Amino acid sequence: MSDVSSAEASVFMTHDVGLHARPSVALTKLAKSHGAAIELAQAADGPWIDAKSIVKVMAMKAPKDTTLYFRAEGEGADAAVADLVALVENDFGLDD
Repeated sequence: MSDVSSAEASVFMTHDVGLHARPSVALTKLAKSHGAAIELAQAADGPWIDAKSIVKVMAMKAPKDTTLYFRAEGEGADAAVADLVALVENDFGLDD
């Protein structure tokens, strides 16, 4: 049995312009604050990208009304996924 923790979750993104520059920066900044390896996808079966890479997250170009899938592995995986889901649910902390 592995002692590496892992977590997965999905969240529906309603941000008006989708995952553009400012939400992408907020997402990657939060992801980088966690020690776990975190990946992001627009489909449950991928393709998965590194949620700590601003270039990859912005290149995803996820539009409004997209379900985002997160998975994390390593120390604090549960907290990392929960924090990222909360960020998306709270419209990335942005008012635009």
